[in-house]
Amino acid sequence: MIDTEEQAREYVGGMADRVAIERLERFAELLIEGNQRQNLISKASEAQVWQRHIADSAQLLQHVSRETLDHTRGEPWLDLGTGAGLPGLVVAALLPDFPVRLVESRALRVEFLRDCCEKLELSRCEVLHDRIERIEPFPVSVISARAFAPLDKLLRLSAPFSTERTRYVLPKGRSAAHELEKQKPSIRKMFHVEQSLTDRDAGIIVSV
Repeated sequence: MIDTEEQAREYVGGMADRVAIERLERFAELLIEGNQRQNLISKASEAQVWQRHIADSAQLLQHVSRETLDHTRGEPWLDLGTGAGLPGLVVAALLPDFPVRLVESRALRVEFLRDCCEKLELSRCEVLHDRIERIEPFPVSVISARAFAPLDKLLRLSAPFSTERTRYVLPKGRSAAHELEKQKPSIRKMFHVEQSLTDRDAGIIVSV
């Protein structure tokens, strides 16, 4: 388990080169600076930004195959209701050659996200300023969402973007197992719950 900021930095450092870590250091600064102007993350989590937000986002990459993350395939990672860019901007910082699309409907958040993309030089990360149901569907390789919507609604809204190759990685906190259990059997068999590395009580719903 990742219980401290030091452990979080070590964990992310194990999957990233120096340039990526510098990007994430800068993102952490931008996140805390931006939090003074709008509610991006809880104030209490600012002192644990690496554990609660960066490592928490980065761990999703463990559940996505190398083949899926082949940037030459052209199908992007889609992060729904990205908010402060979690997990989508962290993924983009770690995989700068991989296309990432961040969906966010709130104008102030979009302004923050686009500023981050520019300052972090994430040319393959695009911010889509709209609600997901109003975006013209396109095939994606991965779908993620953190605190976006209940599982049944999330699956319904994301279905037009999903193909037989699409991987779902959905951090669901303490409600993960309960949300999956409530689904009909045909849905339950398509997913399982993985333990979060940053919270002993949290789970990640992952497609099989």
